Amino acid sequence: MKKLFDIIWQTGKVFIMFVGFTLLFYFAIVWFNEEYEGYHRYEEPKGAAVKVFQSVHDTAETGWKDRLFLFYMNGE
Repeated sequence: MKKLFDIIWQTGKVFIMFVGFTLLFYFAIVWFNEEYEGYHRYEEPKGAAVKVFQSVHDTAETGWKDRLFLFYMNGE
């Protein structure tokens, strides 16, 4: 009888630890989500930022076929 009680007690401790760590992990994820919820990744830069791209217009020199060819050649 004592051995059965020890098995049940050990199983209960493992279950309580599992539930505790699961709740800890869940609330850590919720905390990280709330922390970064208001973070804007794509804001306009402030200060002396430089624009690093230039829009390409369809002209006779750079038609869509040429740009598609460059995309296939460079992968960009």
